[in-house]
Amino acid sequence: MKIIVTGSLGNISKPLTQTLVKQGHSVTVISSSPEKQQAIRDLGAQAAIGSVEDTAFLSKTFTGADAVYCMNPPRFSVADQISYYQHIGSCYAEAIAQSGIKRVIYLSSYGAHLPSGTGFISGSYKTEQLLNSIANIHLTHVRPGYFYYNLFNLVGMIKTAGFIGNVYGGEDKLALVSPTDIAAAVAEEITDVKSTKKVRYVFSDYRTCNEVAAVLGKAINLPELKWLVLPKEQVLQSLVARGMPLNAAENLVELGLAIHSGIMLEGTAVPEHISGKVSLEDFATTFAKVFNQEEKS
Repeated sequence: MKIIVTGSLGNISKPLTQTLVKQGHSVTVISSSPEKQQAIRDLGAQAAIGSVEDTAFLSKTFTGADAVYCMNPPRFSVADQISYYQHIGSCYAEAIAQSGIKRVIYLSSYGAHLPSGTGFISGSYKTEQLLNSIANIHLTHVRPGYFYYNLFNLVGMIKTAGFIGNVYGGEDKLALVSPTDIAAAVAEEITDVKSTKKVRYVFSDYRTCNEVAAVLGKAINLPELKWLVLPKEQVLQSLVARGMPLNAAENLVELGLAIHSGIMLEGTAVPEHISGKVSLEDFATTFAKVFNQEEKS
């Protein structure tokens, strides 16, 4: 198959490209960075250098391909996060329609079944709707859970405050996922021509925030580590004080409140979708290495 992968050499796109190339597919990786060309070629793929906001470029790149994996590159600096998601989704939708490509995998998110109240994820909902409106394509929305690597953002707080705190915590549930497990699921969907799934959830583990804190704490020799629920005003002020643009911070807090209320996983039979191989304990080993390395530096 001739497959297009967006997302450059990111946490999902790189292992996805490696898997597809190993399976013998012809893979073209879209990247906005010319300096990534050689690294892409080193993986055995072709590089297409351009922006996912350039519809003409996307359409040309998609034309003649059998399948495409689409994702929204994060950009916290934009003034309106949801409008940005819609803009990227519109570019994808137009290019897909113009190019005639038939198999489309969109990296969405858990919680994208809701039109609002989920921060950034509202943008995934809107993009799903845009892609759903395209006629005569075989479309699957891949909805992963809470990325393990988001937990790296907790390192500074643990070091300075001695605890984890957010607008969610305690006994709130997290459906966790590894990027490599997402890549494996996407590769399966792209290459399974008989798949009829409209939506595929991808989770690697399922724990409460207290359990996450306990596992991470054990790995970094802080067995009493706790995950506290903090007031939203405190969390918002902290994010802005650390340099995050206000709109991005507001979306992040709203997303956290959706996790706290449980609506992100509402109606999702989580255990049925735990297909990943990377457990929380596996990730904790990596977390400890990062934590200890930052301590040395």
